[in-house]
Amino acid sequence: MMLRRISGQGTGEFDLARKRETADRLCLSGLGVEIPAAVISNEDLVDSFNRWVDQENRARAARGEEPLQHSDAEFILHASGIRQRHVYEREGILDPQRMAPFIPQRGDDELSVMAEFGLKAARKALDHARLSPRDIDLVICSAAHHQRPYPAVAIEIQQALGAEGAAFDMGLGCSSALAGLHMATNLVRAGAHRRVLVVTPELITAHLNFRDRQTHFIFGDAAVAMVVEGMASGSSYPGRFELIDTRLWTQLSSNIRSNFGFLSRLSQEDPYNFSMEGQLIKQVGSKVFKEVTVAGHQFIVDFLAEYGHTPGTMRRFWLHQANARMNRMILKLAFGEEVGQDRAPTVLERLGNTAAAGAIIALAENHEDLERGEFGLLCAFGAGYSIGGALLRMM
Repeated sequence: MMLRRISGQGTGEFDLARKRETADRLCLSGLGVEIPAAVISNEDLVDSFNRWVDQENRARAARGEEPLQHSDAEFILHASGIRQRHVYEREGILDPQRMAPFIPQRGDDELSVMAEFGLKAARKALDHARLSPRDIDLVICSAAHHQRPYPAVAIEIQQALGAEGAAFDMGLGCSSALAGLHMATNLVRAGAHRRVLVVTPELITAHLNFRDRQTHFIFGDAAVAMVVEGMASGSSYPGRFELIDTRLWTQLSSNIRSNFGFLSRLSQEDPYNFSMEGQLIKQVGSKVFKEVTVAGHQFIVDFLAEYGHTPGTMRRFWLHQANARMNRMILKLAFGEEVGQDRAPTVLERLGNTAAAGAIIALAENHEDLERGEFGLLCAFGAGYSIGGALLRMM
């Protein structure tokens, strides 16, 4: 049975009856990272926030309400380890009258902002894997924040690349890239697909409430992509990672939450003129820190134990880039002592929390010094609660 592409969408054909072959060994063969050029420092962000607080407090005083607190650049650094963040669009974020990026709408016949951002990382991942788009038969767009419900952004990326097969969107908070990797790994292992491209474009600043003192400083924008494929018997993949296995864990918590969706519109007295800030990202930072630290440590220890490993047998950890103090605490619980940047590199000081993209950036920037046969653990945790992990071995 043959299925021809719809007119205008390419000329390739798919053999739906082609033989499916399972893969005993898998390779993470390509990594791609796209970081926007624009930068906002803690000082920039705090200055904008505090100017808004000053004008808001004048109105609050007139109403007899409690004043809002100022933000502080040094406290942000101490609490999170973040000094600055890269953003897709700087214009509008630092304007106290707007405090949101100015990203114009595009027509339905134009490539969407999210697809365009992800496409840049996707092409880099394909180049790294030495593959062409036609080598890919599944595209997964897995991100914490999506631009729209449908059509799937993954299908846009698939078409813009010139890939064939199928594509779909998915998400699992800041564990989205690892969830996509988990899906890709098992689909290739089962023989359902040969090569899968996982794309994670995180335009978080478009979803962020810059008037919320608890979260306004946390996030930055970045896009990443990964290629997963089976390893042919006898083939060599030097400088790439063997994907030993992947894991996911979830447990319901509302301590990290975004309610932005169709109810945001329906619940308003005037559905076409309202503030949605209360529906955007919010978190109970102290509870998240405590609970995710404990859960993250236990996940790592249990996952590694399944394969006869301990934290000590890992050459490197590439952890979720949300909070430097949290990562240090998780690893201290695992090792019984502090471990440094060489063992667990961080990138959040200059990039902020890039949601699901952060751990993949840490991996892409910190792996070329590993020796053949050395192991590493890729792990992310976030809203859900959710945790995803991948056990890797350098080839």
